[in-house]
Amino acid sequence: MYNFKNDYSEGAHPRILEKLVETNLIQQLGYGEDDYSKEAKTVLRNKINNQHAVIHFLSGGTQTNLLVISFLLRVHEAVISAKTGHISANETGAIEATGHKVITVETADGKLTPEDILKILKDHALAPHVVKPRIVYISNSTEIGTTYSLAELKALYACCQQHQLLLYVDGARLGHALTAENNDLTFAAIAKYSDVFYIGGTKNGALLGEAVVFNRPELASDFDYAIKQKGALLAKGRVLSIQFLELFKDDLYLELALKANSFAMRMAKAIKEKGYSFLTESTTNQIFPILPKSVIETLSLNYQFYIWKEIDHDHAAIRLITSWATDETQVNNFVNDILSS
Repeated sequence: MYNFKNDYSEGAHPRILEKLVETNLIQQLGYGEDDYSKEAKTVLRNKINNQHAVIHFLSGGTQTNLLVISFLLRVHEAVISAKTGHISANETGAIEATGHKVITVETADGKLTPEDILKILKDHALAPHVVKPRIVYISNSTEIGTTYSLAELKALYACCQQHQLLLYVDGARLGHALTAENNDLTFAAIAKYSDVFYIGGTKNGALLGEAVVFNRPELASDFDYAIKQKGALLAKGRVLSIQFLELFKDDLYLELALKANSFAMRMAKAIKEKGYSFLTESTTNQIFPILPKSVIETLSLNYQFYIWKEIDHDHAAIRLITSWATDETQVNNFVNDILSS
């Protein structure tokens, strides 16, 4: 049975494993003071076109969201998120456990707009009796496969600046967003039109790891203390930074994401040819087709996936995810099975 449930079922791209073995016995300082971490930060600063950015390597997405958001918020402040946002739907109340409220917004496509933000601000104007919104949290790509355009990101960032809010971009699948067929964003644009973001490695070829980028250095003051205090400062920080060095050599990071997207789009094309519709219009490696339950039952004999949402008595939406390591033969098998359903 082949797994289309997530994009982290496999280990790591072979080049990363080879680099880890090649550097294994070279002695380095710990806690991110190693040469590889310094080099990787330089590479990433060049990639995002911001030489002043402060960069830290962390082990996972939930850890990154928890650390960044709790660090930036004062005791009475809150974070705004789409209801489908990872910090709202999939992190076991991690943000709330630090004493900060996640203010959620119902969206059709998983994306926030300036209008959403203004409504939240209006609803939370009765100071000091309500929490104070301070961070706007978005994901690119979103948890339902959609992406932000340059115009949308610029408008959201302008709204945040006008109202003294911080814009934080969850980039767990940033590579997939930047290689989507309708994308017009770049790493540099993400850095220019956000306050903090992270580049996800876990879901795009790395064993583990995320690179959190503070585009405004003043926001990162003493963040290393928070990393250490929360148990996230790895003695062997080299394990994370070496992976990012390899991912950003020869654009491997984007190549891997593009492969995942192309496989998902191949599956989506077959689903459309069969006449089925989708829950969202995704151009990334996550797709959400709405299928007859009889077809879902047949597909589940050979493939693993999540049943995402009940549509009606006879139909449901499922989530299919491809990865950098997805087997093309299995993609072709799935296409054939859909077309013959």
